[in-house]
Amino acid sequence: MPNPLLILLAVVLRAVAVAADSGEGGATPDPCAGQRIHIRRLPLQFNAHLLRHCDAAFPLADPSAPATSSPPCESLVNHGLGPRTHSSSRSWYRTDTRLLEVFFHRRVAERDCLVDDPALADAVFVPYYAGLDSLPYVLDPALLESSAQHGGALAEFLARDQPQILARRHGHDHFLVLAGSTWDYSQPPRTEPRLWGTTSLLRLPAFDNFTFLTLESRAWPWQEHAIPHPTSFHPASLPRLRAWLARARRSRRAALMLFSGGVSRPSRPNIRGSILAECANRTDACVVVDCSAGKCSHDPIRYMRPMLHAKFCLQPPGDTPTRRSTFDAILAGCVPVFFEDAAARRQYGWHLPPERYGEFSVYIPKESVVFGGVKIADTLSAVNESEVRRMRERALEMAPRVLYRRHGSTVELSETTKDAVDLAVDGALRRIRKRVRALEDGQPERIYSLEDDAVAS
Repeated sequence: MPNPLLILLAVVLRAVAVAADSGEGGATPDPCAGQRIHIRRLPLQFNAHLLRHCDAAFPLADPSAPATSSPPCESLVNHGLGPRTHSSSRSWYRTDTRLLEVFFHRRVAERDCLVDDPALADAVFVPYYAGLDSLPYVLDPALLESSAQHGGALAEFLARDQPQILARRHGHDHFLVLAGSTWDYSQPPRTEPRLWGTTSLLRLPAFDNFTFLTLESRAWPWQEHAIPHPTSFHPASLPRLRAWLARARRSRRAALMLFSGGVSRPSRPNIRGSILAECANRTDACVVVDCSAGKCSHDPIRYMRPMLHAKFCLQPPGDTPTRRSTFDAILAGCVPVFFEDAAARRQYGWHLPPERYGEFSVYIPKESVVFGGVKIADTLSAVNESEVRRMRERALEMAPRVLYRRHGSTVELSETTKDAVDLAVDGALRRIRKRVRALEDGQPERIYSLEDDAVAS
């Protein structure tokens, strides 16, 4: 049973802290209250050294599209944003999603309110490049049977080196980034035979209490929370952001709808196959951008320019529900059309308020299209032009929330808008505060509730 005196003491101490933070009694408010982050010092084997063999250990380049892919080590330039799309570009990069962990680390390192003493921190950021560390297990057949070991060395290090940091709050104040879908890291460790392309990182008991920021979460995201897929647009100043948004607003949109993605026909009925069939029959209304075999991976011009000229961008699920194209579409002012809630509404609550999806997107149940005979073009054509313009404007208002601005950006930009990193860290801090409060109050059942997943207004 929790000690009542300790619970009362925790409540009193919190009340004193709140009063101090709010400036009661004439004290100056603390701008870092609840915002202090300690970046855990890790051996280089867990981050920087994973980049040393970029030309051999993991293929960051796409060999199927040599004209648009970056050489593997070149993808690491600009702290993982990749090379610029062309020499005169200042905001567009050939960004490889798998390097999210690298440039997220760079952005956290330039935040205010960082502290060297972990005892003073509200949260602990673990700069582990987990996605890159998983590549040997998912690419080397000889290591397939060892994929359950992914992350084991990090867990041992955190338990051994300065163990008081981890023990202080049992890991509930730790968070890190994972450049991929949660499903790629949640294979049960005792699965036999091992599944190709996945590891068991999220199944390690040592990480049960950590918060993982991933590109796609599961239906029960008690351990993780989804953050936007990186696009290729990384502005460093407010004028460059505003210039792009102005271009998207004034762009003439002759196409009713656009699909950007793989164009191979599925072997059985599904929403992607229905879209391709309808687009083949309605070339007057639908534009298809063929991104098969990685053609679009490092070539944003290939799909962003058509998106600027389309009113609606179709976002069917692929191997998993979420798509990078959703965020490209929002940046282009191309109203996203979703076919299931798992594609975004249930994923990105910190960045895209769930209650506002009707303002900037269209929802058409996939079953009604695949089995009910509903025509997407007819549904979208029925939306009046003034409503389309309103949704486009709301989408562009959301755009700053889902882009990853460049590191070292101007103070004007960082103080005017919060981007994907800012909102992700804010969300992680909210989640950590709730969990720590539950521990202090002796109410562990509250730790895994999802109330912290609401967007801060």
